[in-house]
Amino acid sequence: MPAPEPFDSIRELVALMPVASEAARQAVQERQAILTKPPGSLGRLEDIVAFLAAWQGKPTPSIDRPVVAVFAANHGVVENGVSAYPASVTSAMKDNFTAGGAAINQICAAYGIGLKVFDLALDVPTKDITKAAALEEKEAAATFAFGMEATAGDVDLLCLGEMGIGNTTIAAAIYHALYGGAAEDWVGRGTGVDDRGLARKIAAVETAVAHHKAHLEDPLEVMRRLGGREIAAIAGAIMAARIQRIPVVLDGYVVCAAAAILRALDSTAIDHCIAGHVSAEAPHRAVLRRLGKDPLLDLGLRLGEGSGAALSFGIIKAAMACHTGMATFEQAKVERKSAE
Repeated sequence: MPAPEPFDSIRELVALMPVASEAARQAVQERQAILTKPPGSLGRLEDIVAFLAAWQGKPTPSIDRPVVAVFAANHGVVENGVSAYPASVTSAMKDNFTAGGAAINQICAAYGIGLKVFDLALDVPTKDITKAAALEEKEAAATFAFGMEATAGDVDLLCLGEMGIGNTTIAAAIYHALYGGAAEDWVGRGTGVDDRGLARKIAAVETAVAHHKAHLEDPLEVMRRLGGREIAAIAGAIMAARIQRIPVVLDGYVVCAAAAILRALDSTAIDHCIAGHVSAEAPHRAVLRRLGKDPLLDLGLRLGEGSGAALSFGIIKAAMACHTGMATFEQAKVERKSAE
């Protein structure tokens, strides 16, 4: 028997993915029908609760331990002048998260969300994807497995974020490899590069995808050749959540690149995920259409850190409160709509 390849374990997990519970979804819909409101009047709030119930596999969903997991990594592609900031900013921002000084800390505190920050070998950037594969296969598989630790501690809603100078270039290369078109279709200004920086970014994406073209039919090869440690770890976190029936809230442009890889591997792999927001990074809307996700928020954010995913938790929490706390027509002694 041939020895197993590092990616074999990931493919085996895909085969084990549970499906949504239609019985739990139906139970939510039946309760929605007797709450003191016109049918469907809470719009997407009703859909959110049904989504949570279906993926948690229980008729009354609950969120007691929501967590934002932020994955920080550095990238060799930064050597090509694709970012407005040096790679050292990634480490400094990771320390800022730990110290409680970043925007994501304030959002988590405002909504009562836990925060986990993962340092993915910041002192060892991945290889420059314009010249070599970002990661070796064993390293990519190990990072994927490490990302699965994000669900530890009885997490029941997982919001995903990232930090990594240069990672919008990485994400653009992944989208270009998966979806085709021209490189500029998938490249935005990231942290705010000027026109010359944008041109360098586009060139880096074109060069990287051309360099690895012969190996990009396999989404896991896209992940290891064009991705980064945060991409592999986020993909692992999404998969771990699926196996454990934990609903996931995706953040912006970079987090969705990890989701895109899993969806390319299996069209149902991110059905347990909801898009927290659409970011100001221009191609993100097109990405969300490809992923089949309708974002909850559109606030012009381009921060990363899981900020949009965390902010959308306010809507999710309100949806849950309405579903569990509203009185039924019978309890409130309110007459229901007459049959026509």
